[in-house]
Amino acid sequence: QKRAEIYTYNGKDMVYSLAWSVRKDKKFRLAAGSFVEEYVNKVEIMYLDETKGELGLSNPSLSFNHPFPATKIMFVPEKGTGTEDLLATSSDYLRIYKIDDTKDSNSSVELKSILSNSSNSEFCAPLTSFDWNEDDLNKIGTSSIDTTCTIWDIEKEVVDTQLIAHDREVYDIAWGGAGVFASVSADGSVRVFDLR
Repeated sequence: QKRAEIYTYNGKDMVYSLAWSVRKDKKFRLAAGSFVEEYVNKVEIMYLDETKGELGLSNPSLSFNHPFPATKIMFVPEKGTGTEDLLATSSDYLRIYKIDDTKDSNSSVELKSILSNSSNSEFCAPLTSFDWNEDDLNKIGTSSIDTTCTIWDIEKEVVDTQLIAHDREVYDIAWGGAGVFASVSADGSVRVFDLR
């Protein structure tokens, strides 16, 4: 019997963001975020069931509401099983979720923290993207339309470093190792920052 080569899951809304899990005990796990031009959006964690040849939600509790469309989604970039099973999203804030999907009937996604890069609690500049540092899993860097890049210590839930990275909106950020990241901007530049 020939196995399917394309697996499709059709959500009820347009899909905007996507992430693969790299944990060795969570083979073929994905998270997808909706794009609805309203406050309430969704993030769905799904699995590929190789025995059935289907991609879908293994449990409805692994689908949760998300404020605004998630501009990026990432699972913690840890292949082992010794760390918490975490998922991060960006939109108005950086959000960290704890996932427990060890038991099908008791699966859950719990909001662990909401991290704001603004000292003004009434306004926050939207986050365009983020990247999780594979060399230091407690560090996430975010990029924002307010021209800044913010490096977070997610264990302590505090800003480690925030800097004006560009002259215009910062669209993306990527780690190049411990303490080194790059960003791109609407000003047309790519900049590398060495914080070592």
